[in-house]
Amino acid sequence: MGKIGGFKEFGRTDESNLPVKERVANYKEITIPLDKTKIKQQGSRCMDCGIPFCHSACPLGNLIPDFNDMVHQEEWQSALTILQATNNFPEFTGRLCPAPCEKSCVLGIISEPIAIENIEKNIVERGFAEGWIKPQIPEIRTGKKVAVIGSGPAGLAAAQQLNRAGHWVTVFERDNAIGGLLRYGIPNFKLEKAIIDRRIAILEAEGIIFKTDVNVGVNFSVEQLETFDSIVLCGGATDSRSLPTKGIESKGVVQAMTFLTQQTKILYGETIPNQITAKGKNVIVIGGGDTGSDCVGTANRQEAKSVTNFEILPKPPEFRSETTPWPFWPLQLKTSTSHEEGCNRNWLINTKEFIANEKGELIGLKTVEVAWKMVPGERPELIEKEDSEKIWPCDLALLALGFTGPEKTLSKQLGIEIDNRNNYKATKYQTNVPHIFTAGDMRRGQSLIVWAISEGREAAREVDLYLMGYTNLPTKGTGDLPTL
Repeated sequence: MGKIGGFKEFGRTDESNLPVKERVANYKEITIPLDKTKIKQQGSRCMDCGIPFCHSACPLGNLIPDFNDMVHQEEWQSALTILQATNNFPEFTGRLCPAPCEKSCVLGIISEPIAIENIEKNIVERGFAEGWIKPQIPEIRTGKKVAVIGSGPAGLAAAQQLNRAGHWVTVFERDNAIGGLLRYGIPNFKLEKAIIDRRIAILEAEGIIFKTDVNVGVNFSVEQLETFDSIVLCGGATDSRSLPTKGIESKGVVQAMTFLTQQTKILYGETIPNQITAKGKNVIVIGGGDTGSDCVGTANRQEAKSVTNFEILPKPPEFRSETTPWPFWPLQLKTSTSHEEGCNRNWLINTKEFIANEKGELIGLKTVEVAWKMVPGERPELIEKEDSEKIWPCDLALLALGFTGPEKTLSKQLGIEIDNRNNYKATKYQTNVPHIFTAGDMRRGQSLIVWAISEGREAAREVDLYLMGYTNLPTKGTGDLPTL
């Protein structure tokens, strides 16, 4: 375990952030790293609980008490070995994961939980700095060829695991660079893209082949996949949810992912004709999740005149709700760094109409206040409050409403069945076409990055078993760990 009584001696310490005025002037990562002493203290707080709820709450099954203890002992290389045994890309999760492990930390019952996510980030960054993270090239090749469609976290995790099993892996990405939504959907102030490039260089050195600008089923026929022994579909859930609202077709009503993707591409020198920009505009972001928060941060960096956020649900409590007791994921207000940079947040608001001028350009939103009628055993009912109608000035409305599921181009051409949740149907990641598997958001629906990596790893194991009749790839929460 960590230091005996360490959780009494040390409090929780998080990374700090650059001042708002400084960070909104650019798109660089905004965090200020802790020194190694502070990170060690966080590892020392770990109590090595009899039942590590942090471990079970992590979709990857990360061996959290084990690497915490190694950090406490300043055995950083051993900590990295433990971390990488279950997580292919801790540099991504250490920046982007909402950390369900921390919400179930036993210490969180009586105090602030251990800063697990930041420990994870520091372990992997120390590994890169020291040169400990190197390509792992398989000694034996099976001769089997696998195509992975999609290069987001699920696709990359599946590719790396299958390559480690000795198969020849080719990853197809329809965009012009590898990474999926990691690349273009996540703003640079949360994940600078050099972090992705660093990892891709390792995967290429391990023998994985990447092909960009290849949209399978569009500019690359599915018949060309017949040379592969197996296919793994990891294309994500990319069909954006819209609103059945009057005026939705107005110029200035934009899907959040379109807005975010354009900004990231601009940063890397691409030319976007008629780029959608928030500069000088009254911006309203509809949707209160992480994507909505990313839109707020991006709009502020583009020098929006004002930024307002609408959420149709009630404002969550500031502290853990009694309806979501420990160790469950809490119903609790989340204020992101983007919200801190400037945002008028509003709850229980429903958009009734997008108002346009005679040119079809958005000039305002009409809303009403709402309430939710809750009856046990019945679906919640949305009720509009009388005399609550309001007009908001708005030049740019960003729809951050999540996704309805994956695109169906591939499912139709490959004959893949769809489940009752509009996702690609699979049993143990295997579709109704035996040699075709699916993982990540394409299989489970829109979810967390940590789930995507977990799905990619688990799918790779099933593919390996299908191809070889056996598999040595690890299951969730296990890995090839040396004796420490």
